[in-house]
Formats: sequence, C-alpha cells, structure tokens
Amino acid sequence: MGVIKLKNRVGVSAVAAVCGKKEHDGPFGCGLDEFCGDDTFGQKTFEAAEAEMTRRCFCHAMRKGGFSEADIGAIFAGDLMNQCTASSYGLLPFDIPYFGLFGACSTMAEAVMLAALTVDGGYFKRAAAIACSHNATAERQFRAPVEYGGQRTPTAQWTVTGSGCAIVDGGESPMYIREVMPGVSVDYGVKDAANMGAAMAPAAAETLLRYFGETGYSPSSFDLILTGDLGEEGSSLTAELTRRRGLDLGCGYNDFGVMIYRKDQDVHSGGSGCGCSAAGLAAYLYDEFAKKHVKNALFIGTGALMSPMALAQGQSIPGIAHLLRFSAGL
Repeated sequence: MGVIKLKNRVGVSAVAAVCGKKEHDGPFGCGLDEFCGDDTFGQKTFEAAEAEMTRRCFCHAMRKGGFSEADIGAIFAGDLMNQCTASSYGLLPFDIPYFGLFGACSTMAEAVMLAALTVDGGYFKRAAAIACSHNATAERQFRAPVEYGGQRTPTAQWTVTGSGCAIVDGGESPMYIREVMPGVSVDYGVKDAANMGAAMAPAAAETLLRYFGETGYSPSSFDLILTGDLGEEGSSLTAELTRRRGLDLGCGYNDFGVMIYRKDQDVHSGGSGCGCSAAGLAAYLYDEFAKKHVKNALFIGTGALMSPMALAQGQSIPGIAHLLRFSAGL
C-alpha cells in the first residue's frame, strides 16, 4: 500500500509530554508538561514508573484539550516492554477502548496514523495516540540492568525516559494530518543491537524514496523532514542511502534522536525508544506549528523490530518506518 490521503479534516487538537531529568535538561525541556528528577515518578519499580509516566501524560493531554474520558473514542498506545506493559497498566484506570501497539521506536507514528485513519473514517470522533519508554526498563529487558554498568559502544543510543500523547480529531488545529504512508519491514542483515540506527536506516530510506516517488514532491516542499529515532549513525546512513538513489534530503532533514539531547550529555549516537519521537512530536513539532514557524512537515517514525530471543538465536534486526505528512492548513 502506498500513500493514503485523508478525505476529511483531521488534526492534532492537544498534545502532552512527560519525561525524566535527562530529557528535561535537553533541548526539548521547556516544552515538557512535567518531568521527574529521579525518573521514578513516585513508584517502587522502573516498570511501574513508566506506567505512571504514561498515565500522567494522557491526563495532561486531556486537561489541555478540555476533554474527559467520555470524549475519547479510543486509545492507541505502545511501549518497548513485553506485552506493552507500561501502556496497558498505565492506561488501565481509563474506561476507554484500548489498542496496544508494538512498533518499537516507530510506535508513536503508528499510533497517530491509526488514530487519524479511524477518525477520518468516522469510526471515532476523537482518538488518542500515546507512546512511552524508560531507560532503565529498556536496559533491563534488552541489555543488562543499569546497575551492571556495562560499556556502551559509540554507535549505541540512549533510550529516552519519556512519554508523548497526541489527541486526534476533526476540530481546529495548528497541525493537520494530510497523508500517511504505512511502512514495510526491511532487513539488511544487521545483528548488532548496539547499532539500531544501522538496522532502521534502510527502512527509513525506503519509505522516503517510496513517498517522494509516488507524490512527486521534493524535499524542498517541506520545512522539516524528521525521522525518529535513528540517532547520529542512522540518520547519516539514511541521508547517504537516499542520496545514492538520487534523493537529497536537504538542510531541512533532522532526527529526533539527534535533537532530544545536547551534544555534551554523553548519549553516544543519540536518543532512542518509543518516548523519543513521541516527546519530540509533542514538545517540539506541535509547538513549531502553533508558533507558525513550520507550515509543512514530514514525520517518519522508525523502529528496530528486535526481540532479545531472536537476537540470542542469531537472527538479524528488521526495521520499519511509517510516514505522516502534517500541514498548517487544509
């Protein structure tokens, strides 16, 4: 399936972002609705902290939009933990239909896409898209607990402790969703879990090439082209892969994994995790549209569809990249 053009007015009516201290100290810090200085959010475990962070993020978004539970038709949400634990437990208090998603770091793009399509189709008047991740829970599941103090390679990325929420409906919005393009899984045989940027870059390049090939647009048609989250390694590879096939992404291209931390924050290749682009969309991109700094933008959510079991069995890491086109007007 190629580009899907939305038939009706569908926009992002409210957003919220809740993160940890490291993220608050980064470039998106001023756009957060809340942060926690010790990343525990008052909970006894980091897994419970991630769930609580998700709950608070959704509450902030509803409050900012002036919505109640009865106003939300469905929630599309996901995270990195097995069985979408943080999303399932964090959103348990709400009496709202819930769809648990796993797209790795592409989850926010997947969630916004599905929310937009169901609203456009008239199935829901309003839907929420949420994604979250936590550095400590991701390290425990995919590598080793943070207490282990393992050495990180230069290509490794720092999993963001953060959650982002976007509420999608047919009302007035500074940022409308005009087109979406679901991604296809791409596997170039990368097996290094400490270089997820290399695993995801081919999928990002493939989606971008497909989109520009089908639509006839050029990168100069957009104020911003944002992937999320490839980091320094993956974003440079994506630019190189598209350039080799005749597509120069230009100076408007950037990556949420590169943008979310300062250069001096010691995150090696950049940020990663479901919460990275989710927080970036809510704390940065939406604000850029609201301030009229941006009129047209592409957001390409990228994910490494890895499993600890599959990696232990010697399998490679497939990548995925879902695309959304946002505009300031219809």
